[in-house]
Amino acid sequence: MAAIDDELMKAAEEDAQEVAFIQNQLPIDVKDKFSEDDIYYFVDVILEYLSNAETDAEGYIDIDLEEVAAHVVKQAKKEKIGDFDPEDVFFVVQAELDYNESLDE
Repeated sequence: MAAIDDELMKAAEEDAQEVAFIQNQLPIDVKDKFSEDDIYYFVDVILEYLSNAETDAEGYIDIDLEEVAAHVVKQAKKEKIGDFDPEDVFFVVQAELDYNESLDE
């Protein structure tokens, strides 16, 4: 069981690093609009959206940041998480993608 606990702790630490990265990337006027829990939620919805996106012949996904942000806002409203401005959520989507790109470097 210790191995599972270690994996869970590692995953939690990685998630916390991701959220911290996103928070640091947000413009100051947007940063205070979202709680840490909001960002965790947004990341989950973004990743779910991208995992269901269709890929091109080469296996790439054409990502429209505005479309992803609109989807996040729609899901948050549907799941009664909150009513968010797509223009603000756009910055979270952008930071999430920047974080994932930084992992590939």
